[in-house]
Amino acid sequence: MADAFDEYCDLLFKAVLIGDSGVGKSNLLSRFAKDEFRLDSKPTIGVEFAYRNVKVGDKLIKAQIWDTAGQERFRAITSSYYRGALGALLVYDISRRSSYESVRKWLWELREFGNEDMVVILVGNKCDLEQSREVEKEEGKGFAETEGLCFMETSALHNVNVEDAFLQMITKIHDVTSHKSLELKTNGTTIDIPNGKQITVVDEVTTTKQSNCCYGSS
Repeated sequence: MADAFDEYCDLLFKAVLIGDSGVGKSNLLSRFAKDEFRLDSKPTIGVEFAYRNVKVGDKLIKAQIWDTAGQERFRAITSSYYRGALGALLVYDISRRSSYESVRKWLWELREFGNEDMVVILVGNKCDLEQSREVEKEEGKGFAETEGLCFMETSALHNVNVEDAFLQMITKIHDVTSHKSLELKTNGTTIDIPNGKQITVVDEVTTTKQSNCCYGSS
């Protein structure tokens, strides 16, 4: 059996999950990466991450998703992890208005520490709690449109739109990086993207050379 470290991939995309503590970030990641949901899920301490391979077009992409703690005392730790991230799921709990009101703060932090081409999906999680809803779907959608974000409501518990939210982010990241690469080639700069190398968009598309980009479990 091949070791996970030797697993082949064309590209490695890093993305982050952000939002207040308790909005369901860890269960969204667990549902996407392992199709699991834990009712006894505890708050994330610091930063955790998981991988999943996704095929976009003819490219096999290893999505490296970082789950960042939502507690204020860990904000200084997690801010450094925005660097190099190509995408983010900005999550709030539809049954907790305070988590929605924090979205502006998280979005400001994303734009402060992340790169300007970062793909951001605003996610209203726990849509299964319709009877306890405090944030209407149209309100979240309207805010997303105003800020130029994509929007989706999800339920990690019932596995509603979880796959779609992550795949939309990953596909859009692929589109952005491909477009950037094409732009630079058109301008006379040839970008060689070797297999198994990480693409990081900062001011231009660059490749980060690593001995093995496809590390960690699938």
